[in-house]
Amino acid sequence: MMNNVNVKKKDIETQADIVLLVDTFYKKVNEDQTIGFIFNDVAKVDWSGHLPKMYSFWGSMLLGERTYTGAPMTKHIELSRQTTMCQPQFTTWLNLFTATVDELFDGEKAREAKLRATNVAGLMLHKIQVGG
Repeated sequence: MMNNVNVKKKDIETQADIVLLVDTFYKKVNEDQTIGFIFNDVAKVDWSGHLPKMYSFWGSMLLGERTYTGAPMTKHIELSRQTTMCQPQFTTWLNLFTATVDELFDGEKAREAKLRATNVAGLMLHKIQVGG
């Protein structure tokens, strides 16, 4: 029986890596009892439209692509008026994201992804708490 402990994970390098990260992460989000309902029941996210936006967002953040356009802060502030979005929800989001990165990748871009996610979550939480 082979042991996969020594299998080296690659870093986030391509658009395909971004797609794998985003798809795996949002599968976990959908199944999560703390935040899944926010996406599915409150925001009623159209996943066929949302996932390509997230590929573009993370591709722009990590690969230097200039494809993302959007106003995520505004959308999240509006959403926070419909349901509780406080520290526990953002901690859950960040923990799921970090676990997904760690599960799939290792390297400089993987560390950058976790740092950027930490910054995004912190900024959104701050903006929500101060009312935009």
